[in-house]
Amino acid sequence: MTVIEQNLQQIRRQIAAAAEQCGRDPHDISLLAVSKTKPVSLIEEAIAAGQRRFGENYVQEGVDKISLLRPRYPDLEWHFIGPLQSNKTRQVAAHFDWCHTVDRLRIARRLNDQRPDAVPPLNVLIQVNISEEASKSGIMVAELPGLAAEIAALPRLRLRGVMAIPAPEASYARQLAVCQQMAAAFHHLQAVHPEADTLSLGMSDDMRAAIAAGSTLVRIGTAIFGARDAGAANPNNPH
Repeated sequence: MTVIEQNLQQIRRQIAAAAEQCGRDPHDISLLAVSKTKPVSLIEEAIAAGQRRFGENYVQEGVDKISLLRPRYPDLEWHFIGPLQSNKTRQVAAHFDWCHTVDRLRIARRLNDQRPDAVPPLNVLIQVNISEEASKSGIMVAELPGLAAEIAALPRLRLRGVMAIPAPEASYARQLAVCQQMAAAFHHLQAVHPEADTLSLGMSDDMRAAIAAGSTLVRIGTAIFGARDAGAANPNNPH
């Protein structure tokens, strides 16, 4: 058994335990393996261990990996989870299955207009700045209904829900409180847009609180692939 397989098994056990503690079905929580800066060789180890959803933060790196791996593994789901600039929307629209970081109508329109007709609509999450941090992307909760209505009207996009990166909190109680705020915003969105089924919330440090609050997708990187290695930023790097 590889280290990657062991790590994935451990994370899945943690997800199951967190779900059991709050009375949820672990199958309702998806694991997104954050593979930014990691070489294709490690991603293939995760694939061999049954992982099918991968998240990338950098457009070109992600496109390079998708181009290498999609012909061999057509069932993989590729999620773009990094900040998105207008000049990079075409590549995301053409290659990725999901975009988690839509936070303004201009970006949504570009993704819609640039999404190829030959592929299904791009699954979109609206990024919410739930902790209202000046340094983070995302809209305020009050802006969510308006942007959601605009995105839902775009034919080449599919509104799937919301994503958030809460500010680090030392205590579980505070983590849970912030995650519950995000979950409440998600439920308000669902009341108007019942097709929205995804709350992308929770990373290694706050995964348990996110699951307790209702997250349907957690984003885990280091606990699967190990600490970031600057030398592994090249997706073709086998080391």
